[in-house]
Amino acid sequence: MKLRITWFDSVLAVIILLICLMVVLPFLYIIAVSFSLPGQSMSGAFFIWPKTWTLDAYKYLLNANTFMTSVKNSVYITVLGTCVNLVVSLSLAYALSKKIMPGRKIMLLFIFFTMIFHGGMIPNYLVVRELGLLDSYWAIVLPAASSAFNILVIRTFFQHLPESLDEAARIDGAGEFRILWSVVLPLSKPIIATFTLFFMVQYWNEFFTAIIYINDSTRWPIQPLLRQMVAISSSNISADAALDAQMAANLGPNVQNAAILLAMLPVVIVYPFLQKYFAQGAMLGSIKE
Repeated sequence: MKLRITWFDSVLAVIILLICLMVVLPFLYIIAVSFSLPGQSMSGAFFIWPKTWTLDAYKYLLNANTFMTSVKNSVYITVLGTCVNLVVSLSLAYALSKKIMPGRKIMLLFIFFTMIFHGGMIPNYLVVRELGLLDSYWAIVLPAASSAFNILVIRTFFQHLPESLDEAARIDGAGEFRILWSVVLPLSKPIIATFTLFFMVQYWNEFFTAIIYINDSTRWPIQPLLRQMVAISSSNISADAALDAQMAANLGPNVQNAAILLAMLPVVIVYPFLQKYFAQGAMLGSIKE
């Protein structure tokens, strides 16, 4: 069968190609600047291929205590927050998916209410302060431990699982926790992988909440540090507690772009391992019969 290509297909291919270039070229430029010398990148002597390749920016960042501390903070927040979100979301969604649960409709109403009405930033800050969570990683993790949207999507996924599996497990003497752990979760790999990726990206890119709740800059994750690096370099202001004087003096386009790439690297590495579950999990949990 001969393939017929129309003018519409050709125009569409050109548009898609231009969109891809708009996404890829800035990324290639960041890579090129990170591997170049500071003077070359600032002079604009190249675009996506450095004249002189060097690893000086990466060597400097990997040996800088301030940057590596922020990376460790981000890793800790991401692992802790992802685990807490998964435990809270999966357990609550499983309970709400069971029609025999007392008060199920009232809890669903309260959860749906939070999707429409929200207290706002100031009430949240007051609650976190009164709980004594300021300057603590729990100030970032606990307020975001559950989301109404995530719970409702996972609940819908659980409702599509065959009820005969639960009945067979109960006949064998299994309780609710055993059913959840041994029956439901092994069948829920797509939705678990999908929301694991969501939670990881959410906590790894945490910026605004960290600035509000964490005053100690040594406990900042990597995103506020990147923002501080860009602000100091572009505004020529003096370094504060977030950046030591040595790092502020060595900031340049190559160091900034190398830091951006290193900050992106964990998500880029993890995504291919979860990609095969991603589309399936996102669709299964969003369809209700």
